[in-house]
Amino acid sequence: MKRFTACLFLLLMASTLLTGCWNRRELNELAIAVGLGLDKDGDGYQVSVQVVNPSEVSSGKGGGESPATLYTAKGHTVSEAIRRISNISPRKIYVSQLRMALLGQSLADTGVAEALDFLLRDHELRTDFYLAVVKNASAEDALKIMTPLQKIPANKLFASLETSEQTWAPSLTETLNEMISDLLSDGKQPVLPGIRILGDPEIGAKKQNIEGIDTPTQLKFTGIAAFKRDKVVGWLTEDQSKGYNFIRGNIKNTMEHAKCPDGGKLSFEVINSKTKSHGKVIQGKPQIDIDVKISGNIADVECKNLNLLNVETIEMIEHLLNERIKSIMEDSIHTVQQNFGADIFGFGEVVHRSNPRAWKELRHDWDERYFRTLPVNIKVSVKIQRLGTTKDSFLKNMKE
Repeated sequence: MKRFTACLFLLLMASTLLTGCWNRRELNELAIAVGLGLDKDGDGYQVSVQVVNPSEVSSGKGGGESPATLYTAKGHTVSEAIRRISNISPRKIYVSQLRMALLGQSLADTGVAEALDFLLRDHELRTDFYLAVVKNASAEDALKIMTPLQKIPANKLFASLETSEQTWAPSLTETLNEMISDLLSDGKQPVLPGIRILGDPEIGAKKQNIEGIDTPTQLKFTGIAAFKRDKVVGWLTEDQSKGYNFIRGNIKNTMEHAKCPDGGKLSFEVINSKTKSHGKVIQGKPQIDIDVKISGNIADVECKNLNLLNVETIEMIEHLLNERIKSIMEDSIHTVQQNFGADIFGFGEVVHRSNPRAWKELRHDWDERYFRTLPVNIKVSVKIQRLGTTKDSFLKNMKE
């Protein structure tokens, strides 16, 4: 009996040393942030936080309120501005479920590195959310836009960006870790996807924006923002953005087109694309060789005089597609070299891998001196695998 009592006493004493959920927070005490907007405000920042309205998204009916709420505050630092939101939010902002972080044009023009320090340092933040730049507008305005299909706008942006990257080559996803890695790299400057507000932002912030079959104001991913260090120095067009992704080997699936010799166009679905880049330094001068191998299927044919059953015709189409893809890659490189002077393609990293000794000399003046005049040799090889269920187009058999 004494032994049992002693053991019980020891267990009770040990239990007092065990820690409980001392830092637990109940769900009804938190405002779950899914979207974060950062804008420049003088010497400080304006932070916009899009939080979920749980009563509207938890049940199918809802009470007629907005599924998300936007809180905005200003501060000398990003963390200070977020804490100031407590003046207007009834709950503490919880950022670990963040899906999108939008950078306003004003911040992207002046430098994003200091603002990103909070996102990397905060212990509650995961780094699997996506970054994007709002072109010619503020992040606050973009986060106000109400969107159809997806009740929560930040979730819509997240899903739309992932879908677009998978099926449409001009888009790309960029996480915080990838952005920081590019900022710290000697041979690769950062890029981020761009977002535009199409329509009137004031209408987009109202419920009427999603009440009809047509959405008057929309958020659209468009082009790629090119950075030099932590500042935006220019924007790539849609074709140039696609060329960038071919160069970087980011293509998963996309559509391309070629002009037929006798008029009309045909579409080609890229289902597989592999890019290999090699660097070399000859007599102190670097150059890059890029080899792109692409396979895919004919998607549609609008050419009247095209015999797809002819081997020579298939070879001719492959040649046209080779030239088309090569031209958008060359245009992307030429534009960035001449107008931006920022190696967003990572050619410096390619040279570094191929010749580390030469890179020690080249790295100090890479962007301004060597990258601007860097010869890039591109070889594209397209292989058509399937023609579709219809071997020949019915258009050439239509009566005039």
